[in-house]
Amino acid sequence: MRLKPGALLRFYSLCGILVQVAATKNRARGSQGQFPLTQNVTVVEGGTANLTCRVDQNDNTSLQWSNPAQQTLYFDDKKALRDNRIELVRASWHELSISVSDVSLSDEGQYTCSLFTMPVKTSKAFLTVLGVPEKPQITGFTSPVMEGERMQLTCKTSGSKPAADIRWFKNDKEVKDVKYVKEEDSARKTFTVSSTLDFLADRSDDGAVVSCRVDHESLNSTPQIAMQVLEIHYTPLVKIISSNSWPEEGQSIILTCESKGKPVPEPVLWTKDGGELPDPERMVVNGRVLSISFLNKTDNGTYRCEAKNPIGRNSTEYVLIVHDVFNTLLPTTVIPSLTTATVTTNVALTASTTTSATATSIRDPNALAGQTGPDHALIGGIVAVVVFVTLCSIILLGRYLARHKGTYLTNEAKGAEDAPDADTAIINAEGSQVNAEEKKEYFI
Repeated sequence: MRLKPGALLRFYSLCGILVQVAATKNRARGSQGQFPLTQNVTVVEGGTANLTCRVDQNDNTSLQWSNPAQQTLYFDDKKALRDNRIELVRASWHELSISVSDVSLSDEGQYTCSLFTMPVKTSKAFLTVLGVPEKPQITGFTSPVMEGERMQLTCKTSGSKPAADIRWFKNDKEVKDVKYVKEEDSARKTFTVSSTLDFLADRSDDGAVVSCRVDHESLNSTPQIAMQVLEIHYTPLVKIISSNSWPEEGQSIILTCESKGKPVPEPVLWTKDGGELPDPERMVVNGRVLSISFLNKTDNGTYRCEAKNPIGRNSTEYVLIVHDVFNTLLPTTVIPSLTTATVTTNVALTASTTTSATATSIRDPNALAGQTGPDHALIGGIVAVVVFVTLCSIILLGRYLARHKGTYLTNEAKGAEDAPDADTAIINAEGSQVNAEEKKEYFI
């Protein structure tokens, strides 16, 4: 089958139209896949900012960077703005990177990356510039300060953006109760920050280090610090220390007067009972030390130590009580002697018997030479036993004497009641003993 020449021409025209439509659609799809990508940048004042614009798919389309004032900085690899701080880092179909050195606060703002497609596509990057705070300064300090006076220290810093944070420390311990004031500088968009520390001066603050610390994100974790050493003047603090906690007669004692103040106190003054020391020969003062030798009861009393400096004076007292010498020997125990008993008869012939017994227990004091002191419990027990035994002996002896007390008669006396004479009495006696040799007498 043969086609006519007119029909063949129409076929070729239709194919060309189809090819042209397909090519246009492909270009449109490629353009839709192209989009610039950027990131926000933060830099410290005086530093360098790097601005980067990337395109994943690019068919040789130009890239451009412009500043917040919409001034072109770079068009592909061609510099458009005369600024020596701006330099080209990298230029290709897929990336355009530039750097801005010695950044100032006026450089802060929104930068634009443009991809010249149909239509033009853009991406924004915000440049943040941090203002570095100035070194802080502490004001309001006077030296020296008297104890009890009110102190107001102020720490101030300027040029921070955003506003800096101020913290107070005393000997590395943070002080929380402070006042904080923030003022904005509208011209440079920076802040002036101040903080006030208010407290009463105390002797414990003497020599303390008060520091003001400024924290800011531009300082890279290295804060700026201002320090001040406090000098506090105060009256003396006085204390007496004794060398002997239990002074006895004949011993010695040393009293030391410790005084602390600023300025340093003058030599101390020792007195007794409101007057001078009564015995300078035994009571010797050497600087802050009072020495008393050969103590006796007359040394009892109140001793005062007084110290003073230009700020004032202070004193303290010590009451001295001299004790008796402690006897370490065991006491002597004596057992009382027994009572003497006598028994007599009514006849001419009498007899008396006296019995006495004495027991004395004496301990040798030399036996304790190797001991440090008596055992009071043992001594008490021994004394109690001796007293108990003595009392029991006296009671038994009394009962015995009571039972045997009375008058005992001889055989002659037994018959004397009815006899006119002695011979008759003997005959009338029990048992009718005739021989005088058989007479018996009983004595107790």
